[in-house]
Amino acid sequence: MGFEIRGNRKPGGGRLVRERAAYFELMEQGYSTRDAARIVGINLRTGKRWRNGWHSPPHDQKPVPPIYGTGPASASPETADSPGTSRFLTETERIHIADRLREKATIRRIACELGRSPSTISREVRRNRRPMPNGGFAYQPFHAHRRAERRRARPKTGKIGQNAELRDFIQDHLILRWSPEQICRVLRARFPDRPEMHVTHAAKRISRPVKNMVMISERPAEAADRAVPGHWEGDLIIGKDGRSAIGTLVERSTRYAMLVHLPHGHNAQATRNALAATVETLPRHLWRSLTWDQGSEMAAHRAFTVATDIPVYFCDPASPWQRGSNENTNGLLRQYFPKGTDLAVHTPEDLAAVAAELNSRPRKTLGWETPAARLRELTAPLS
Repeated sequence: MGFEIRGNRKPGGGRLVRERAAYFELMEQGYSTRDAARIVGINLRTGKRWRNGWHSPPHDQKPVPPIYGTGPASASPETADSPGTSRFLTETERIHIADRLREKATIRRIACELGRSPSTISREVRRNRRPMPNGGFAYQPFHAHRRAERRRARPKTGKIGQNAELRDFIQDHLILRWSPEQICRVLRARFPDRPEMHVTHAAKRISRPVKNMVMISERPAEAADRAVPGHWEGDLIIGKDGRSAIGTLVERSTRYAMLVHLPHGHNAQATRNALAATVETLPRHLWRSLTWDQGSEMAAHRAFTVATDIPVYFCDPASPWQRGSNENTNGLLRQYFPKGTDLAVHTPEDLAAVAAELNSRPRKTLGWETPAARLRELTAPLS
């Protein structure tokens, strides 16, 4: 987004209407609060105040409600660095409820300000209010937040963690470089009558909601049969503690793979910028669509489409087979980039060398041609 910061701005000298509109537009595109504030030239505290509202302003000014749910300028709690999720009320929202109840605001009015259902606010006050010595009740936000947190279900130990035999089997075969799918198939064949030894290889990433997704069911039919080149599948492979990542792209027709260097992290903005730069390395006719899972790294997919004119389609939840070529390639890449390692140490040259090696392997599905040879056939007439 090309935004030019105005000069000679005096504190308190204006309402920064243009900056505020640009800030919300950036938030909608997937930028973080900090990055959006930096781009439009405002203080981070100002950006957070615009996003969260101002519940207890000085000098008898009126409270300003948060912008959740107020249209295109709004940001979900996840993309706006809020501690909660869109499903659960945050501590900030509970403070706003308490402030407005003291001001005698109606439940419906509070719900409108927070972008929540009136029944959500009514249920929150009823469940989490506190009995007082005089026989009445009071809604105290911090007490209410603690009560709500205690009631929330805690994560349980997973199936693999509960079964030492299953865990050892999986670990032993991962050391042998078996793929997750191979392990799952053998487990079912070897222990047909023991469901406690059956697992699924589908990776279920817990992702933040991505706005305005266009689902894979709306992708052109030509992408499904692989007859027309230019339709790509993409994903990230994640490094140690989730701190680093490498982007992976696979063209469905040729199985040609490209690796995306992510030196500045793998948030929405960094991923969008790196993908947009990668697109420029191949002819435009080889970029017709991109299919991704619902990971939050693609929260800025609309900005990517605007910049590149490439539509992005999203897979259904927990459906990795809808990006089968990409999933297979990610499995092969773990031979070069093992799980639990720091992926940030690899340079763009390292990634290019790995991709070149993969693209030089003959593939049965290509009649034992290589992805690199197939891609050369597509680019030769234009070279």
